[in-house]
Amino acid sequence: MDNNVEERLLTSEVENASLKERVWIESKKIWRVGFAGIIARVTQFGIIVVTQSFIGHINELDLAAYAIVQTIGVRFVNGILLGMASATETLCGQAFGAGQHHMMGIYLQRSWIVDFVTATILLPVFIFATPIFKLLGEEEDIATEAGHISLWFIPFIYNFVFGLTIQMYLQAQSKNMVIAWLSAFSFCFHVLLSWIFVSKLSLGIPGAMGALIISSWLVVIGEFVYILGGWCPLSWKGFTLAAFHDIFPVVKLSISSGIMLALELWYYAILVLVAGYVTDAEVAISAFSICLNINAWEFMIALGFLGASCVRVSNELGSGNAEAAKFSMKVTLVTSVSISLFFSILCLLFGRNLAYLFTSEDEVAAEVSSLSALLALTILFNGIQPVLTGIAIGAGLQTMVAYVNLFCYYVIGVPIGVLLGYVADLKVKGIWIGLICGVVAQTLVLGFLILRVDWNEQVKKASDRLNRWLLKPEEESNHSSNSA
Repeated sequence: MDNNVEERLLTSEVENASLKERVWIESKKIWRVGFAGIIARVTQFGIIVVTQSFIGHINELDLAAYAIVQTIGVRFVNGILLGMASATETLCGQAFGAGQHHMMGIYLQRSWIVDFVTATILLPVFIFATPIFKLLGEEEDIATEAGHISLWFIPFIYNFVFGLTIQMYLQAQSKNMVIAWLSAFSFCFHVLLSWIFVSKLSLGIPGAMGALIISSWLVVIGEFVYILGGWCPLSWKGFTLAAFHDIFPVVKLSISSGIMLALELWYYAILVLVAGYVTDAEVAISAFSICLNINAWEFMIALGFLGASCVRVSNELGSGNAEAAKFSMKVTLVTSVSISLFFSILCLLFGRNLAYLFTSEDEVAAEVSSLSALLALTILFNGIQPVLTGIAIGAGLQTMVAYVNLFCYYVIGVPIGVLLGYVADLKVKGIWIGLICGVVAQTLVLGFLILRVDWNEQVKKASDRLNRWLLKPEEESNHSSNSA
């Protein structure tokens, strides 16, 4: 059934439905977007986690070096690119809701240009990783090994430029199930390839990182085949010079989005960096990064709901329905919190056992076990905060969220973590308590701000934005080069 026809039928159902039926209808819409996004994000991040697991069984130094590059360097760049790609999510979601399908492909190409240039500007983070980490005060051997590993991440980060933006483009039109299948296949392939390269051929770090690069780019190649192969006929009209038209407003929105999510992802990275200054840094960094990766893996589920809330809110705002946007927000929030509560309980029950998936060192596993209660609490908040962020993205409120993240994380969270970790001598536990304080503050402030949002005003702003950047099909053709 055509998506537009089905959408009209669902809208007709909602008008005459009871509350229970409305929740069921909205849940179907959320899961149509969210399920594929969850599978895609869990498996794509799983590739990074599997790589860490194989490296962790090589030796403790390599594990600490990989952890610090992945948690600080990769998270630094990914935070910017993911945030900038969320501008694609806002624009494509609102364009789809307004029926401006042909603009979606143009927005996608504009995001490729902006993100590719940004990724290239950020390359020094990996090229000069050793002196950067030494300057930040990390131990000599960890910084040196991190410099070797970081070079392997350069081809890996460029998959973010295309992978993140295409995922949001497809997600906005409920066509992201293909990404879920590609990601799931890539994850299984990566486990097999890593086992062959590391365990059987004993290729060590080159084998583990080579498998990471190959597996991550498989998804991007598959996505290009899907788009260029004609499976998005309404939204993809081929490569066009129209992508360079009105690019600076998109850059502005992308920068706001990039700052918003980057501040959030860097927050965790900075706390890992701080953990590197405690006694026995290798154990501290390894344990903290293992906990953060477990948290981040579950956070991929929350990001699925972030994407779902963003798409549903932006679609409804684009179609002029403020009440539907608010109702979707409530259903998504309840669903996400319920799932995070389930995983939080699992973490409390099996905290120590999870550590042995990433390390053979009893000392590291013991440290992970001691952090399991804090990890469980953090996972619980994963069910709330990302959904609120997704709602803000869908409404185009990235700049406001950036200010909230800056204040809550860096004025509240980091200072509390440093004080508890070093002054109160709670070490890694103190650092993590500071992390939670920042997340709690952010959740409360975002909740307060969203409650005060005038959704009818957001409908008007979405309409103004789309009309201002709209190119009619005949205008687009004047800017076009040969179609792909």
